This record gives sequence, C-alpha cells and structure tokens, in this order.
Amino acid sequence: MRRPLVCALTTLLFASGATVAGIGSAGAAPQEREERTGAKAVDFAGTVALSNCSGSLVRLPGSADDDPALVLTNGHCLESGMPAAGEVITDRPSSRSFSLLNATAGKVATLRAVKISYATMTDTDVTLYELNTTYAKIKQQYGISALALSGDHPTAGTPIKVVSGYWKRIYTCNVDGFVHQLREADWTWKDSLRYTPSCNTIGGTSGSPVVDVNSGKVVAVNNTGNESGGRCTMNNPCEVDENGQITVRRGINYAQQTYGITKCFGAGNKLDLGLPGCELPKPAAEEEGAESLP
Repeated sequence: MRRPLVCALTTLLFASGATVAGIGSAGAAPQEREERTGAKAVDFAGTVALSNCSGSLVRLPGSADDDPALVLTNGHCLESGMPAAGEVITDRPSSRSFSLLNATAGKVATLRAVKISYATMTDTDVTLYELNTTYAKIKQQYGISALALSGDHPTAGTPIKVVSGYWKRIYTCNVDGFVHQLREADWTWKDSLRYTPSCNTIGGTSGSPVVDVNSGKVVAVNNTGNESGGRCTMNNPCEVDENGQITVRRGINYAQQTYGITKCFGAGNKLDLGLPGCELPKPAAEEEGAESLP
C-alpha cells in the first residue's frame, strides 16, 4: 500500500524534485504543452485531503446536481483500519471530515461524511463516502465542481496525472499497462493499472484520483507500489499473470480502475450491487443469499 503516513515525510524530503511546502509537481509537462496538444489542464480543484490520505469529490455519469455528493479514496484509508481480505463494508455511519481544495491547492471548505457507502480491499481498493451536502450546494458555496468518474476502461499509453490532495503534488506519466492480478500480503486486486516510472508516488498519495489528461475524467484511484523489491509482501506488491507467473517490478506504482464503480450506483447516488453489469464484491451475507436462490 502507499503508506498513509509512516515515514512519508522522510520519503518526500529525499524524493527527486520533491517539495514540502506549496504545490509540487513531479514530472509534470508545462501547461503550454497541454494547451497545444488539446489535453485537459489538470489541477487540484475537487481533490480532498484526509487525515492520512488523499481523495477526491467525484460524481458518476448518472449523478444529478441535487444528489448527495461522494468522496472517493482507498479502502486501506478507512478510519477504522484496513478491511480484511474478503471483507466488504456498505452503508456504515461515518462522520469523517475532508479538506476540499481549489485549483491552487488552497483549502476552501471542510466537507463531512454521513456514511461509508462502500469500502473494500478485495478485487479493488476503494472507499466511497456519502456526504451531508449535495454537488449543487458545494458548487454554490465554494465554486468547486466534482471530478467526473469515467464509465470506460482506460487504455494503455494514455497520459495521466495522479493528483495528491494530501501532499499537494501532481505526478505525470502514462498508463503502462494492466495487471491480471496484483497481490500484496493478504490482498489481491484485479485488472490493476500500472504506471510508467515517472509516477513515483509516495506515502500519503493513497486515494489520489488518477485523471486521464485527454478527457479530464477520473479513471483510477492510486493505491500501491513496490518499494524495495519484495515479492508479494506488504508495500511490495507483485504481478501475477493468467498462468500464475509472478513478476516483481521494484519502484513501480499502481492504481485500481474505477469505471466499474459507475455500474453499481443508481438514482440518487445510491449503492445497488444488484444492478446489471455491477461486478464490485458483495458483502458475505449477500453472496450467501444469492447462492441459496433456486
């Protein structure tokens, strides 16, 4: 996992090109180049900082302005600790707070959750919080729009930016490819997105939105990287292909795709794991109930 806090400051101080105060940019192309190529300018507007991680205010393709707003981060960023392998959390009360950032990474508001809509570290590594306010109210009060979640699978070679609200840093690279299974300690994630090397994310960047520079939409959520060359251990995930072959890529970082989330929420931003096309893991009780049906 991209460690939420432990040793993160030390890592940042010694990372190449890192900055501690203000806005840092790791491997970022100049804005003029983005304008010439027609790419979307990506900044901090709509990102959030948690107590231990990064995240973003997000809306689904079917979200309405008056729907309760959602915040996206990692499953391993939960305030209650990391979910166990196989554990799925839904509709659990939460009063967690988030610092909402503007384009230049300035804090403009404190947002508050009313519940954890969905959280797991099985197959993916995500948490979605439902807030006590709507997209329309946030826009009206603070001038900030939510980031749009893409409903499509990203493609290899796509230019991306990983935007960390915690560290106020933006990492720039491309989608290097996809991993059949990414295994770390007790957890296994499916179809993970692998970065090219310049997205050298560090502790505290967990939960950062991964933005497709071409569309401006969120395609994944940053979650881990192989720190020391270990094989399938904590902070050292390994890649497992369809034949069970294991590959270790020291220094390479990963994210979990988010297009599948868009298939699992209905009207009013309400979680519905029974919707057609929804493949997010279900709580054990729901799985057992489905298996018992004739």
